[in-house]
Amino acid sequence: MTPLPPHLEEAYRAMLARFVAIPSVGAEGRGQSEMAHALVLELEALGLDTHAHETEGAPVIFAERRVHGAPSVLFYNHYDVQPADPLDLWESDPFTLTERDGSLYGRGASDDKGQLVSRIIALRWLRERHGDLPFGVVFVVEGEEEIGSPNMVRYVEERREQLAADVGIWEFGGVDAHDRPLLTCGLKGIATVDLSLRTAAMDLHSANGPVVQNAAWRLASAVAGLRDEEGRVLIEGFYDRVRPPTDAERGYVEATPRDDDVFAEHVGVERFLGGATGAEYQRRLQLEPTLNVNGFHSGYGGPGMKTVLPATALAKLDFRLVPDQQPLEIVALLHEHLEREGFSDVVVNLAEEPERPARVDPDDPWLRHAADALEEAYGTPAVVIVSSGGSGPLHPFVEVLELPIAMIGVSYPGSRVHSPNEHVRLVDVHRGTYATVRLLERWAGLAPPD
Repeated sequence: MTPLPPHLEEAYRAMLARFVAIPSVGAEGRGQSEMAHALVLELEALGLDTHAHETEGAPVIFAERRVHGAPSVLFYNHYDVQPADPLDLWESDPFTLTERDGSLYGRGASDDKGQLVSRIIALRWLRERHGDLPFGVVFVVEGEEEIGSPNMVRYVEERREQLAADVGIWEFGGVDAHDRPLLTCGLKGIATVDLSLRTAAMDLHSANGPVVQNAAWRLASAVAGLRDEEGRVLIEGFYDRVRPPTDAERGYVEATPRDDDVFAEHVGVERFLGGATGAEYQRRLQLEPTLNVNGFHSGYGGPGMKTVLPATALAKLDFRLVPDQQPLEIVALLHEHLEREGFSDVVVNLAEEPERPARVDPDDPWLRHAADALEEAYGTPAVVIVSSGGSGPLHPFVEVLELPIAMIGVSYPGSRVHSPNEHVRLVDVHRGTYATVRLLERWAGLAPPD
């Protein structure tokens, strides 16, 4: 690996500090205009024609520099971040970039401001190595990814000609628990729903339990019937559209190095669902759709006892979906299941804009360039992940713009993304940024300088 030159490492720190200082919290709708303005200035300084495109929510920052007759690479990133709560668990101010033990701490230091700054620094580095770049560059940076990217599908569809490119680099990536570089080729889709019901006009004394239905009991019964003990979803038709993996995808999943034992120890889990280990653990993570309970709320949860019979209950669920499952169809199947099982009183509401699943062929030439670049930067072969277990607005870029997308970056499993003390390790910044440089050099046929 060739490390970042000292002046570019300093430029990385300074830009990330400016970005982290702006609390662009998507869920709270604050700081987004300030962050958008700061990003425009940085992309303009890179020599890109930059615009803030208004949407029904936060603006999308679009920047481009085209080279006549040459292909273009599109970078997708986001500038919004998760809330910093709980604040008392942070060891330093979440909106002041702080260095400790070779890592940079702050909200967004990894997700996604640290990744975004790495892309910008990679392009600066390429210019220093080669002068003017012989390929086009496009940036699409949104401010609503952390709340489900509700405007991104429409944005891509309406501006498909303006966004046209040949290849793409996604907003995240990094290494696994053994510091092996990851090359991810897809994302699961997601549908988030709220289940709610009311069984009385108000909470009652629990003495009425023999004759009045308890909302918590009833909703718990409804939720319990959606999935079995090993994770298999019991909604009729749920698996009907699941696309079988190709032989190549199956091969990459089976070849994924084992790390379930390390993860189990790290998170304190003695047994995974279905007793999954090794290749079966990876098959479930990468290829299986899931249903998860995010939260269940009813009655009294304070100190001591309150002998109350709850009148209302709420459960928050998310479905993680795989090709070719359709989020709205899955929500409709949930409705039908509850009706069929006698829970017609349970109200189903879509909580956020759903996202469809998408995958890229891991043997696409662009992905092969990425794998080679990662091996060169990290000194060990890349681990090809057919699909992340997480979600994002990948589908319109793959299906509408028809882009092969490489997911590489500067994170690691301990980055504490979405949690207090989020951080990025400087060693990952060096390796991940160099991998991006080498990917673009390989793709463009640029020999690295002596």
